[in-house]
Amino acid sequence: MSDDPSPQPQPWPAAWRIILAAILDFFTAFFVIGYIVARFTGNLTEGGFSLTGGPALLFFALIALYFFAGIKLFGGTPWQRLLRATRRR
Repeated sequence: MSDDPSPQPQPWPAAWRIILAAILDFFTAFFVIGYIVARFTGNLTEGGFSLTGGPALLFFALIALYFFAGIKLFGGTPWQRLLRATRRR
């Protein structure tokens, strides 16, 4: 008998959770960050927002930061954490 207390790695979450979290994270980031950038840069329209030039570059940089910070710094994006779509160590 072995009383090895070393932790066993948890199995990967179901593929549907990972895919759904990615889709929901993209839409959340797109609409929330897009609205915030458009609001501060004056690019709101009646139908939503329209970003071109510098505001569009800022928008893409903030989306990249959203995913980087969520995954690397906080252990998962909000939807990954809600759907338990991250592998626990």
